[in-house]
Amino acid sequence: MEETNVLKNVIDQVCREKNIAKDVLVDTVEQAVATAAKRVFPERDIEAVFDTDTGSLNLFQVLYVVDNVELPMREISLEQAGRAGEEAEVGDELLFQIFYLEKDKKRALEQAKTYPEIEALQVVDSSFGRIAAQTAKQVIIQRVREAERENLFKQYEHKRGELMTGIVRRFERGSIVVEVDNGRAEAILPARDQVPRESLRPGDRIVAYVKDVDKSARGPQIILSRTHRGLVEKLFEHEVPEIFEGIVRIEACAREPGARSKIAVSSKDRDVDPVGACVGMRGARVQAVVQELRGEKIDIVPFNDDPARFVCNAIQPAQVARVLIDTERHTMELVVPDDKLSLAIGKKGQNVRLASRLTGWRIDIYSQTKIRHLERRNQAEMAAIPQVGDDIAAVLFENDWRSLRDLAVADAEELAGYVGSVEAAETIIDTANDAASGKLQLDVVYPPEEPEEGASDESAQEEPA
Repeated sequence: MEETNVLKNVIDQVCREKNIAKDVLVDTVEQAVATAAKRVFPERDIEAVFDTDTGSLNLFQVLYVVDNVELPMREISLEQAGRAGEEAEVGDELLFQIFYLEKDKKRALEQAKTYPEIEALQVVDSSFGRIAAQTAKQVIIQRVREAERENLFKQYEHKRGELMTGIVRRFERGSIVVEVDNGRAEAILPARDQVPRESLRPGDRIVAYVKDVDKSARGPQIILSRTHRGLVEKLFEHEVPEIFEGIVRIEACAREPGARSKIAVSSKDRDVDPVGACVGMRGARVQAVVQELRGEKIDIVPFNDDPARFVCNAIQPAQVARVLIDTERHTMELVVPDDKLSLAIGKKGQNVRLASRLTGWRIDIYSQTKIRHLERRNQAEMAAIPQVGDDIAAVLFENDWRSLRDLAVADAEELAGYVGSVEAAETIIDTANDAASGKLQLDVVYPPEEPEEGASDESAQEEPA
């Protein structure tokens, strides 16, 4: 089958405009046309070869040289090959070009007349030319699409974890299609990565975090996010030169998109205040980030290697009076003034929830009045042990045995110094263990509960950032 220069021109143009290697496109077209030919002539073994000089796409019938021909459409005898002017041996492959009446009637009839004994060359079809042309067109279109997506992936795969500015163009099934890079590409902002209650319209400019570049995606390959904590970190990196230069470092970030974020920062230079650097003169830097996040509040706290101090910083703006650490359960109990309890907890628990995510510790918050009452209850339970009483319970409490559970795991010899003897200590330990596990019911006289001063519920409003 001999083609005009149209196919050659198309391939050359596509290679230039779409930046596709010519040999890749040629190989794809050859394979596709050969596959289409085999569907029309399933009994034949056919190869397609594109001539880059003339622009012709030629089909060849492959015949295998054998001693005895059993498959006339695939085999040729050594004698037939000799009469055809071919020097061959058994096992060789011979290629005979296939001509079509539609394109080259004279050459097709001439070949059939020249090799009358070769049955595979006697059938000359006139319809496959159109099939081959259509197949080549479809393959080129498909390969161009694949190449464009491949090029797009290579161009943007290194932008994972970066910020990207774009224009909202349209909405598709809850997702937002964003035009990026001055119209050279499209990205998608999935519904799950959109900030709740954030209203976007076509034509709006947005800054988003490149969450992923998906090579296998059916639609746009660039996946954006407005909810990822990396958006906050990268915005600060753009606004604060000290972060960009590595002097100030963002150690941790916790975020509830559209509502509030907390970031913990540290400084390599003692002369540089990390919090002040992020806030900027008159709050200019942090306000620029807040504006880009459309009003989301941001708390900037200093990082500390001491977990207790770090947690106290993270719970700001509330002040902490005391910290109780349980390293085994990775939990901290914070004691705050009664009038700061709602501030520490935050609206619907938001402040303590973000502080917990920021530090990685589970945080329980109690008012001072509540803690005093719990301590008095614990002391009353200890005093209810027959060998203890109120006076000894007060002494034990001052020496860090503050509950039945503490007494249940106490060292008998150490406890004996406060209760008189090792035997008495062992009896107290056994009684405390039974009471703590629920096996024994003590006759406890609990103190009355004090009203908390100035405390309010968890739904109270937080102080503004």
